[in-house]
Amino acid sequence: MDFSSANTTLWGPIIQIGIIAGLVLLANILRRKVIFIQRSMIPTAVLAGFILLLIKSLGLVPVISNEFLETITYHALGLGFIAMSLRVPEKVLGTEKMVGSKSGALIVSTYLVQALVGLIISIGLAYTFIPDLFKASGVLLPMAYGQGPGQANNVGSTYESLGMTGGRSFGLSLAAAGFLCACIFGVIFLNIYNRKGKLKRVDEKDYVSGSVTLDTYQDSNEIPIAESVDKFSIQIALVCLLYLLTYLVTRGITDLLSLVSEGLASTVSTLLWGFNFIIGSVLAIACRTLFKGLRNIKWMNRQYQNNYLLSRLSGFLFDVMIVAGIASINISDLDGYWIPFILMAIIGGIVTFFYLMFLSKHLYKGYEYEGFFSMFGMLTGTISSGVLLLRELDPELKTPAANNLILGSSFGILFGAPVLVLVSMAAKGDNMVFVVFGLAMLYLVALLWFIFKAGKGKRKNK
Repeated sequence: MDFSSANTTLWGPIIQIGIIAGLVLLANILRRKVIFIQRSMIPTAVLAGFILLLIKSLGLVPVISNEFLETITYHALGLGFIAMSLRVPEKVLGTEKMVGSKSGALIVSTYLVQALVGLIISIGLAYTFIPDLFKASGVLLPMAYGQGPGQANNVGSTYESLGMTGGRSFGLSLAAAGFLCACIFGVIFLNIYNRKGKLKRVDEKDYVSGSVTLDTYQDSNEIPIAESVDKFSIQIALVCLLYLLTYLVTRGITDLLSLVSEGLASTVSTLLWGFNFIIGSVLAIACRTLFKGLRNIKWMNRQYQNNYLLSRLSGFLFDVMIVAGIASINISDLDGYWIPFILMAIIGGIVTFFYLMFLSKHLYKGYEYEGFFSMFGMLTGTISSGVLLLRELDPELKTPAANNLILGSSFGILFGAPVLVLVSMAAKGDNMVFVVFGLAMLYLVALLWFIFKAGKGKRKNK
């Protein structure tokens, strides 16, 4: 084997990974040292992604390939969700579970509101100024704002295969706009409310983040930190094994469907591979449940998952996904999409802001601003941007807002399953877009009923 630089297959991925790593470190330095960037609260991964997109667009790093960036974005999403789903859930009180479930309903209802806004814009433009516009393109707004670059990449690629030219870049561009909306406009509104005396921002220099203690790192009855194999190696092995099982299960389903109907298989196959992270999450939860059952019957003596390490691993994977996702945007693919892009980015952000503000006052009594800004950050960016905004108000995370993000995201997977079906249905034809619009309205009403009415009868009986 040739180990020299002439072997681009050997050294190409390493060079590209090295460039990405260097830009992440550069972005971290800029965020720490440049006051304007620090105040804008743009996450390091987002800043690194924009830097890489800029220098790639200028042709300064020809070694970076879009195919490589798309591959990283796709796999990092699946691996990251598996790492998150493997974590052993903490015990929560009944009241916390109710707020958590309602937070999940709030998250998914926001997806639906964003989808309705996006569809109104895309359908309206398709029947007026841009007849050739892919009518289902509005569904990419919740995938980009609500779920971030990973889902925007996957659904955009799926829509691209179904006839939407440039769908992937359109979705990723909306996701990038969502980060800017979360970090820049989120900070602007924080300062506005601060000047009005409605809340108080805490300067980053006024607090010290908590250190990692043994209790944080080591749960009871876990495997040792290091014996014949390092504990972190076990976490990576579990995640990678489950991702292999995800591939085998997805391939098995598509192969079985092809035996029944080639047409059905080709239709469902795109959806299954696009949402493979859902299958991975289900397998991870099943694995977590199996391990718990084996420990209960004493067939397994130790807990193999470590929540702290799995959180760090998922954080790393999502950071890489964000950098690669933003950098893989092809600006030229947005030709013909600038009007819907600008309208969806601006109107989507405004509607999301006021919708969440209204519901947060009802749902998060006593900490409505913490609850609102954390949800606004997450539902225009990712959970990391939600935590960034929250820490401006609650640096030590004393309010339940941070926990609501985690519990809400868990319940959001359950509530969000019908949304994924609607996403796949929307691209099946012009008439189907209107059916999806109506179904989204009905599901939104059902979720709002749950948010406002669920649990009230029980409290009255007590």
